[in-house]
Amino acid sequence: MEFELNSFDGALPVEVTIDEDNGRYMIRKSDTSGEYFNSPFEMVEWIRANFKADDFCVPADFKQMMDRLAQFE
Repeated sequence: MEFELNSFDGALPVEVTIDEDNGRYMIRKSDTSGEYFNSPFEMVEWIRANFKADDFCVPADFKQMMDRLAQFE
């Protein structure tokens, strides 16, 4: 599962990747730095603590992503 969200603070989109088959759970932020996690549960917790819908050009895209990630709460 992959998501790209355009944010106000950078030219590149934020990329969120959940690859359960290969155990990859990562976020590439708009400044090209990244976060890596051991589980999708840790990743969703980090997203909730560090991002909000208003950080993105289309807040509905963030909400839609969070709805899809709700299975990992």
